[in-house]
Amino acid sequence: MSAPTTTPHPGGPAGGTAPRRRRRGPRTWLAALPLLVFTGLCFGIPLGAIAFGAVTRTDPATGATHVTGEHLARSLQGPYLTSLTGSVQLSALTALIATLLGVLIAQALVTSRSGALRSAALTASGVLANFGGVPLAFAFIATAGISGVVTQLADLTGLGWDLYSFTGLTVVYLYFLIPLMVLVTVPALDGLRPQWREAAQNNGATGWQFWRHVGLPVLAPSLLGGFVLLFGTAFAAHATAAALVGGSVPLVTLKIADALSGNVLTGQENVALALGLDMILIAGLVMAVYLPLQRRSARWLR
Repeated sequence: MSAPTTTPHPGGPAGGTAPRRRRRGPRTWLAALPLLVFTGLCFGIPLGAIAFGAVTRTDPATGATHVTGEHLARSLQGPYLTSLTGSVQLSALTALIATLLGVLIAQALVTSRSGALRSAALTASGVLANFGGVPLAFAFIATAGISGVVTQLADLTGLGWDLYSFTGLTVVYLYFLIPLMVLVTVPALDGLRPQWREAAQNNGATGWQFWRHVGLPVLAPSLLGGFVLLFGTAFAAHATAAALVGGSVPLVTLKIADALSGNVLTGQENVALALGLDMILIAGLVMAVYLPLQRRSARWLR
């Protein structure tokens, strides 16, 4: 067997060798240029318009525009702050519950010996994860509303059930967040190598010890990344909450819609833009947490 050959490195010491490194030429950036232009047009222009409207004020008499922090300050006060806090609380609660239940369901599917069951469950999860908006709200109103079929049969009203509340909205959000977590978690669980479990068993480790010292540490970035993804999905949801609860539950997306349409007060369009900028900043923080976790989990599970 011949020894592997190496190429002398021109910048290294005499006799030194180094492997060849392929340099990225300008063609790589040219291939990505259409995507960059598309991203800039679809995301950069709206983001710039929102940021400009959030920090400027136009005098109706003179038409002069000047920079001000009044809109941002107002977006963090009174009912606007309450709606922002309500959205964060609802998103965190639903994301936490969906993460726990989604992981359990995904583990059951991965360990199941029925390929038909797994295929059907993943297909259903793909459908349910994208089922939202007004159709989802109508389905729950017809099923678990005041005059819903399940409400009347099980007498849920007598048990204190109220679909048009924070608790009811939490249940509705879980309807599409749990399937989304299942879709995110199943590939991560499939990435756990059987050799790791066999090695743990050969060393006398129990199933709980394997999950505590091997399984959960490896899956932690994926699980935390899934939680962050669910949080962002629930935080940005609007149509379902608007059709279901209206203004009875303070949410920032509903407050933005009211400010833009003038349902409560007129002339609050810039405050709505400031609220949108607050949401973008929170979403940016969420993505700043999600992307490193995604890269870290990929190193172990690929």
